[in-house]
Amino acid sequence: MSHAEDHAGTRRDFLYYATAGAGAVATGAAVWPLVNQMNPSADVQALSSIRVDVSGIEVGTQLTVKWLGKPVFIRRRTQEEIDAARATAISDLPDGSAENANKPGADASDENRSLDESGEWLVMMGVCTHLGCVPLGNGAGDFGGWFCPCHGSHYDTAGRIRKGPAPRNLDIPVAAFEDESTIKLG
Repeated sequence: MSHAEDHAGTRRDFLYYATAGAGAVATGAAVWPLVNQMNPSADVQALSSIRVDVSGIEVGTQLTVKWLGKPVFIRRRTQEEIDAARATAISDLPDGSAENANKPGADASDENRSLDESGEWLVMMGVCTHLGCVPLGNGAGDFGGWFCPCHGSHYDTAGRIRKGPAPRNLDIPVAAFEDESTIKLG
């Protein structure tokens, strides 16, 4: 037996391992762009949280901002609107859940839907939970809150569904006051 024949198996094994390693690297290089393209783009990540100056919002008025491609209603409610929302029994509501990302699992009481303790600030996604239309505000509808013109859903002054085909209350996004005049969404 010659010296070359002693190492034939070793050389063959090396070629198998080298080929397999090169194939694994090539496969990883080909698959990575496909996986990476599913990550959010830089412009989406930049909009994942925004700050809104609410110093100019008067009592009884509303500001609509765009966040993550959807409208968000920021309303500074009057004392009458707060009283009307707090006087409604949860048992009278079609959806008893707060739909509040800040308070998961909470009931739909006005205290669990408003942004502050006094209930003056209400921040909600401006998308009807029926088929995604944008409800009209400023006291529209039968309950003094919002009315969806697409299919007739009525929301009260706390954004809770009261009448119509919408299955849920308007969603409350993750939001918090950064200071007295700035709300951070996201």
